[in-house]
Amino acid sequence: MNYPKKVTIGDITVRDGFQHEEMFIPTEAKLWVLEQLILAGFKHVEATNLGNPRGMPQFKDADNLLKMLNKSKKVAHLIDKVSVTAITIREKAIERAIQAKKEGWGPDRVLVMVSTSESHQRQNSGLSIEEYFKMCEEWIPKAHDAGIKVNGTVSTIWGCPIEGPTEMSKAIDFTKRWLDIGANDVEHADHDGSASPDRVYKYYSMLLDAIPNPEKHIVHFHQTRGWGLANVLAALQAGMTNYEATMGGIGGQPANFVSGVPVSGTGDYYYKDPSIVGLVSMEDMVVMMDEMGIDTGLDVDKVLEIGRMVERICGRPLRSEAIKNGRIPKSLSGRK
Repeated sequence: MNYPKKVTIGDITVRDGFQHEEMFIPTEAKLWVLEQLILAGFKHVEATNLGNPRGMPQFKDADNLLKMLNKSKKVAHLIDKVSVTAITIREKAIERAIQAKKEGWGPDRVLVMVSTSESHQRQNSGLSIEEYFKMCEEWIPKAHDAGIKVNGTVSTIWGCPIEGPTEMSKAIDFTKRWLDIGANDVEHADHDGSASPDRVYKYYSMLLDAIPNPEKHIVHFHQTRGWGLANVLAALQAGMTNYEATMGGIGGQPANFVSGVPVSGTGDYYYKDPSIVGLVSMEDMVVMMDEMGIDTGLDVDKVLEIGRMVERICGRPLRSEAIKNGRIPKSLSGRK
């Protein structure tokens, strides 16, 4: 098999992972996870969402968390080499990130998101696809002027939880548009587990044929139907080198019930059973890549330690097989 020998991996547990939890995760626990991720070697972490916390109270502590991370003595020697991302779906959130950056504790990078599905786009942002791109054309330069990088995400590439099948080529066009209007990189997201390995390989092959800069592209998979790691392997074979995941595979659509209180989130859950959705397990992906001889730049044993603690933070067993069974003993694998 042909696949890269070195990859970049970003962790998005504290934002994408915890946003699906139906209890508020204490700020101190979020900080602990971020610190430990950085100590484990992650150079990209997603910390929070700067949107209105009324609909997503999991992120009512966004300012405090970013300030605490900025002041953390545990990672003070590493933080300058780490890219801290916050989600900023609409204008006020981007403006909030810019102000925080001016005050010295804001994110290094913000994420804006467009769907190839019009209905998904409206549910996520309240705008049409065209309106959203126009908004970003205005605000990406403002973010850059403040010293903030911008990720432009493309969602519903392989299917939409509202509309059903989508056309993959549309996502290639959207990727080009993101880069044309100034996005620093692009996340390619399977947000509901619709991608199958054959179509993953086809899409990322199409993408690299159109825009042959793998460092500009980020792979994002969900585990909804159990195909997550198969899709990672397909993306590796297509030549992709930049991945993200969550500890225990947690995450997904923002919770609409948090710590005993119904909230808006992004509306009704897309799934019949929201307890079994989520992203690819970071622990399993890292262990798999390490066993394949792929350099992740991470302390694999520490990644597993963090995963075990995230299970305790969430208060239940999560979806990592590596947590249950550990790494393959070197005496059996022949690896040093």
